[in-house]
Amino acid sequence: MAKKFRYSSKPGAERNGFKPDSVATFKVEKPAPLLEFLFAAMPDRPRTRVKSLLAHRQVAVNGVPFTQFDHSLKPGDTVKVNFTREWKVFYNRRLKIVYEDDDIIVVNKGYGLLSVGTDTKTTGTAYSILQEYIKWQNPQNKLFIVHRLDRDTSGLMVFAKNVEAKETLQHNWNNMVLERKYLAVVEGTPDPAEGTHRSYLAENSRYEVYSTDNKDEGQLAVTRYKTLKSRNGYSLMEVSLDTGRKNQIRVHMKDLGHPIAGDRRYGGHPSPINRMALHAQTLRFVHPVTRKDMNFSTPIPISFSKMVKGRNETLDPEEDFE
Repeated sequence: MAKKFRYSSKPGAERNGFKPDSVATFKVEKPAPLLEFLFAAMPDRPRTRVKSLLAHRQVAVNGVPFTQFDHSLKPGDTVKVNFTREWKVFYNRRLKIVYEDDDIIVVNKGYGLLSVGTDTKTTGTAYSILQEYIKWQNPQNKLFIVHRLDRDTSGLMVFAKNVEAKETLQHNWNNMVLERKYLAVVEGTPDPAEGTHRSYLAENSRYEVYSTDNKDEGQLAVTRYKTLKSRNGYSLMEVSLDTGRKNQIRVHMKDLGHPIAGDRRYGGHPSPINRMALHAQTLRFVHPVTRKDMNFSTPIPISFSKMVKGRNETLDPEEDFE
C-alpha cells in the first residue's frame, strides 16, 4: 500500500536548502511485470539497487507508488523512478485530488470544508491543505485560488499553481468554463420539472444574497434546472449555470419555492443527511496553458440518492466521496 502524505518539517531543514528530485520517466510499450521492466529500462544500474528503489516506494506507475515486483504493466502506462526520495501520496479525508499538472490542481472538496481562509480561520481549509502539499514537493511552489465553493457545498474546484494560469482563468472565466453542473436535492416537486430562472442578484448588509428585478441593483444570474427524480417529498435536480454569482443556485431554488434541503439560510429545513444537499458534479474548462479540453465529473453523492430512493430500490454499494 502506498504511503500517505503527511507533511512535517524537521528542525534545521531550512538551512540545508531544497534538493530537487531526480526523476526518470519511462513509457511502457508491451506488457511486462514491473521489476522485469525496471531491469530492462535501467540496464546500467545494479539489480540490487533497482530492487531497493522498488522496495522504498521510489517507483510510481501512472502516479501511484508501487512496491509489488510482479505488478502487471500495460502498454501506455507511465513509470517514474525517483532517485532522490520516496514518492508521496496525498491523502485527506475531506479533500481528494482529481487531477494535477504543472499549472493546475483539480480537487473534489468535501462538504463542511472552507475553500479559503477567513479572518478567524486560516488553517484546515482546502487552500491551506493543498498549499502544504505542494510546498512539500518544493518550498518555492505557490498556489492560487481561482474560484470558490461554499463551505457546505461539496464537489469540484480548480486551483492554479502559477500566476499565468491564475490570471488566464480568472480574467476569462466565463469564456474558458465550458460547462458547470451541480446536483441539488430540493424540498418538494418543482413544476414545471425543467426550466430556466433569471434574476438580478444583490447582497444586503447581512451578506445575504437576494433576487431583484432591478438591473441597477444587482448582477444578472441565469440558472437552468432539470428534475431527475422526485420521491419522499424531495427532488433530485441537475442544475447548470450560465453565470456564476455568489449563492446563485441557493437563491434561485428559494425563488422557485423549492429551497435546497438543509439550506436554512435560504429557506430550507434541516435535511435528513445533516448537510446542505448541493454538490458541484461537473466542471469542464479550457486548460489555461495547453488549451486542452479538461472535463471532470463525479458520481451522485450516495446520500443524495438515498433521499429520493424507493422502498424496493437498491443503490450501488460502493460508497462515493462527499
